[in-house]
Amino acid sequence: MRRAHAFLIAWAAVVTLPLLWAVVSSLKTDREILTSPWSLPATPRFDNWSRAWNQADIGRYFGNSAVVVGCALLLTMLLGATTAYALARYPFRGNRILYFGFVAGMLFPVFLALVPLFFVVKQLGLLGTYPGLILVYTAYALPFTIFFLHAFFRTLPTALAEAAFLDGCSHWGVFFRVMLPLARPGLVTVAIFNFLGLWNQYLLPLVLNPDPDRYVLAQGLAALSVSQGYRSDWSGLFAGLTIAMLPVLAAYVIFQRQIRSGLTAGAVR
Repeated sequence: MRRAHAFLIAWAAVVTLPLLWAVVSSLKTDREILTSPWSLPATPRFDNWSRAWNQADIGRYFGNSAVVVGCALLLTMLLGATTAYALARYPFRGNRILYFGFVAGMLFPVFLALVPLFFVVKQLGLLGTYPGLILVYTAYALPFTIFFLHAFFRTLPTALAEAAFLDGCSHWGVFFRVMLPLARPGLVTVAIFNFLGLWNQYLLPLVLNPDPDRYVLAQGLAALSVSQGYRSDWSGLFAGLTIAMLPVLAAYVIFQRQIRSGLTAGAVR
């Protein structure tokens, strides 16, 4: 037991210390970063954040990511929840084939799909556009969403759905009024996982989003690391990195209880 605790403490230190170092470095001057990288800043320089937000275009990249990830997340949760519910609750011919087809999508390496995906998006006229990236993000996140919610919907009691049908509720009414509220822990959990994965996505926008004006945050940080590195503006680089980390950290801190409850709620039937 002590070994397990020691391992967890060591792992927490390995994960936490680089994040804290990046945040502290974002409040230093370039000279302090190079001469005393492990010390606290003499005077916190919050102007580094404003400079990264305005002059380095982090604000624009942040807005682009918010639009793309927000729309893709809404579309993913709507399509994923309805598909998972239908596959979990309605037996029909080809049900298992469809389900395992979605599961197989989780095993397919995205690297193998980049070239055909590029030409498909280009032929549709969606290359370098928000709708193109939103649709690709949605397709990328759907297999995991369906797999997770399928197991969750199967754990929900059927008696409530049958009672709703007896009261004259339609299939859509049962889904939206009865099943979705019951599945809230699972929905929140998978939404957070999808948000974290899509917010940090770099490979797909790198291939499908060549327009610098529509760069998402991961692309913007890569461009910032090159430009600020040449200018030796390390404080601005760390400030941009910190701004990019904040939504991810905030999502986990706020919804950590929902994540734990969602992971355990669908484990037992």
